[in-house]
Amino acid sequence: MPCRFLAVPLVALVALPSLALAEAPHITANVEVYNEPDRFAGWPANNGIWNWGDEIVVGFSLGYHKEQSGHTIDRDRPSGAMQARSLDGGLTWTIETPSYMTAAGQERDATTLSSPVDFTAENFAARFRTNRFYYSLDRCRSWQGPFELPTFGRPELLARTDYIVDGPQQLTAFVAAAKDGGNEGQPLCIRTTDGGTSWQLVGWIGPSPPEGYGYAIMPATVALDDHAYLSMIRRGGVFDGDKRWWIEAFLSPDRGHSWYLLNQPRIDNGGNPATLTRLDDERLALVYGWRHAPYGIRARISPDGGQTWGGEIILRDDGRNWDLGYPRTVRRADGQLVTVYYFNDHSQRERFIAATVWDPAKAISDD
Repeated sequence: MPCRFLAVPLVALVALPSLALAEAPHITANVEVYNEPDRFAGWPANNGIWNWGDEIVVGFSLGYHKEQSGHTIDRDRPSGAMQARSLDGGLTWTIETPSYMTAAGQERDATTLSSPVDFTAENFAARFRTNRFYYSLDRCRSWQGPFELPTFGRPELLARTDYIVDGPQQLTAFVAAAKDGGNEGQPLCIRTTDGGTSWQLVGWIGPSPPEGYGYAIMPATVALDDHAYLSMIRRGGVFDGDKRWWIEAFLSPDRGHSWYLLNQPRIDNGGNPATLTRLDDERLALVYGWRHAPYGIRARISPDGGQTWGGEIILRDDGRNWDLGYPRTVRRADGQLVTVYYFNDHSQRERFIAATVWDPAKAISDD
């Protein structure tokens, strides 16, 4: 069952025009989702994406631009969560304020969920963020929550939205937790069997990185069959005095209880999470930001459920610098993919939210 994310009554603001159509045969369109002067829009992977056929909702963070080294978001000015909605498969978008945000631009206080949720409801979506989860029953037009999550003996959770619906009362989520010393982080698989009123630890995804600089975070997971999961983990660490950043794959053959590191794919992309989408048959699409020059968005296809992978597919290579990526992907009704990410090209300073609509059946790799 495909993952879907976010919900709450929202205010539609503006639909933004598309960018020039790319020339690659697998690219249908590059589209601006949100782009405003002096604003910083970023990090869809921190929020989530959901779809019902060609209706798509994606979350992102919105703040103010400040020219500086590192992320160009002004930490001294207000910022918060937003979402965008498309009704035509990602070609045009409207911008909405999620209902879990207050009039002052803050998220509401967390409470305890007392009544179970039907995860198989037709218009269901869930969002996971830090120690909290939220749900919607109306395609993200209104959200319930946030509700507290347990921290499973760690200082805090570092959750982003990554989950699989298993049944009316059962949902499996893939999150990360702070290490024992408080730094990020180590991924884990958690599950509820009572509609979200309680959560259990199923298994840790790989060993905890050493304290200090070293992290394993931001799982992106698909179910391969009734028992197996494949999860792409964002990694970073220090080796021989140098910092390195990559993506690596873990396989669970037993519904999240045990996990095994795979040799491939291991992608040294300069520090960016992946998005993993199940296509037809056993094909998988993996998309990630590329923080080496030429900066951009890249993808790889597995024809056999993650056993082997084709070469890299260039979705974009026109990024201005490394501060981009954090993609999320959904599959349209016609089989094309919509990948949403934050970006910065040579035409402006500000980071904006963009989407690439592309056909994995026509993609040609650099293999």
